[in-house]
Amino acid sequence: MNRYPLWVYVTVAVAIVLGLLYTLPNFFGELPAVQVSSAKSTLKVDTATMARVEETLKKAGIAYNGATLDQVGVKVRFADTDTQLKAKDVLAHALNPDADNPSYTVALNLLSASPRWLAAINALPMYLGLDLRGGVHFLLQVDMRGALLKRLDSFAGDIRTTLRDKNIRHAGVTRERDTVVIRFRDPETRDKARRAIADALQDLALADAGEGADLRLVATIRPEAITRIQDAALKQNISTLAKRVNELGVAEPVVQQQGADRIVVQLPGVQDTAGAKRILGRTATLEIRMVDEEASRDPQKLLDAKNGRVPFGDEYYEDRQGGGILVKRQVVLTGDRLTDAQAGFDNQTQEPAVHLTLDSTGARIFRDVTRENVGNRMAILLVERGKGEVITAPVIRTEIAGGRVQISGGRMSTTEANETALLLRAGALAAPMEIVEERTVGPSLGKENIEKGFHSTLWGFVTIVVFMCVYYAIFGVFSSIALAANLLFLIALLSLLQATLTLPGIAAIALTLGMAIDANVLINERIREELRGGATPQAAIHAGYERAFGTILDSNVTTLIAGLALLIFGSGPVRGFAVVHCLGILTSIFSSVVVSRSLANLWYGGRRRLERIAIGNTSWK
Repeated sequence: MNRYPLWVYVTVAVAIVLGLLYTLPNFFGELPAVQVSSAKSTLKVDTATMARVEETLKKAGIAYNGATLDQVGVKVRFADTDTQLKAKDVLAHALNPDADNPSYTVALNLLSASPRWLAAINALPMYLGLDLRGGVHFLLQVDMRGALLKRLDSFAGDIRTTLRDKNIRHAGVTRERDTVVIRFRDPETRDKARRAIADALQDLALADAGEGADLRLVATIRPEAITRIQDAALKQNISTLAKRVNELGVAEPVVQQQGADRIVVQLPGVQDTAGAKRILGRTATLEIRMVDEEASRDPQKLLDAKNGRVPFGDEYYEDRQGGGILVKRQVVLTGDRLTDAQAGFDNQTQEPAVHLTLDSTGARIFRDVTRENVGNRMAILLVERGKGEVITAPVIRTEIAGGRVQISGGRMSTTEANETALLLRAGALAAPMEIVEERTVGPSLGKENIEKGFHSTLWGFVTIVVFMCVYYAIFGVFSSIALAANLLFLIALLSLLQATLTLPGIAAIALTLGMAIDANVLINERIREELRGGATPQAAIHAGYERAFGTILDSNVTTLIAGLALLIFGSGPVRGFAVVHCLGILTSIFSSVVVSRSLANLWYGGRRRLERIAIGNTSWK
């Protein structure tokens, strides 16, 4: 009657062992470390970089406890913070000779001190939120003028397309400061162009200028459109940053507006700026330009451009093979026209590639440009922090229609293709941004409050255990062991899921303990009622667990519904509370019913003639 099959006991034992393994990393603490990651999309951190880091530290006589290489970069552990700070300065000076144009990001970090065999099974400590552990705080200033200039550049492209579609000849379309100027040779053509532009682009105000042979049409953005563009730019930047942070798995980030033109970004659980700069600093946008073929074929012009004497209207870059290339300043297409970017492979060469999808306007522009430049090279640039890098410069073999574009390079790796697609897919920034405040913040409630939260949970647990053992005797012991298992399972799940624990999360743990023991109180009281009704001890144990389960399930399901509502509609601390609360409900059902009954079955189930059980101040027959 009160015996489980062997597989149930094995399942409980395995669950407890796994719970111990995934809880252990939280007790080892952390070691100071320095993290070296790439500051450029075309520069990757590999084993050669790690060897260079180790050689630099050895030459400087700095002792370290090991170096590892992962997808983020090279991480070097140190015994104390003094050595960590010294190593950071040495590595930053050695890896970045030009401080104004750094190739690598060298920053402080904290790494788990747990053994490597635990990390091998993905047993990692859970993160702590800003209110417990601290994190990285950024305040970014959005360049609203930059947003307007970027929109004016887009309007200039739209005007060229509109006039081309209407077969209206013009003498040039250029952006001059805060206006777009279109030049014409006769007033009739200018009047015709004004009507076409006014119909297609209603956000522009048009005015005539010039006389004689210098006839111009000056376009400016209307005041109401300026306000709308600035608001949209701020919202798009917030959305873009949030997408990048979320896609890279930073737990519970805060990305919100502050004032009219600033954005606050807080990344809880990140103790240095390395991971944050990797996400936020690489504000990459896509630009497609034509290569100046004539100048690029002239070795002397390339050498002059490399030394700073760049031909008018061009810019000098180095391609992925280290060779020079001259690219026209005029931007054919920008990342604003990009709707999707996915990493994949070239169908012909099977090399890693990035597949882009353009919107209707972008697809039309790309079709026209490729049709008019068959045989020429088109440079695809990734622009980060105002500096562009040529990803690839393929030759246009034929007209490309349909809005599907592929970019690839002979040396592009799968990881690089994924990272490039992520940066482009997350969206182009509508306006440039500058980090005006950057700091690593400590716990907002202080170490004292962390200890108080831990001690309150600990003493609450101890008080519950003492009460249960005194009031329910041996069944109180079963309940206490099941409660400990519940806490073990909950912390293990939070660690396995790499959740961020906040102060509200600690409150949720305390609440979970109370709810979990409530289930065992229901079971124990039901057993006592059965005994008072004349049932035998074995029948009372069986009936107590069976009949209390329905009540336990109903109460936990209703509480879980409330927790899910908090999880779906809440944000910030409320969401952190809801995550722990929902996980705690699931673990409490398993521990209070399955674990405690397994203990009762092991203790009493093997006795054929059970005359009494200890479940209170007296033994019941």
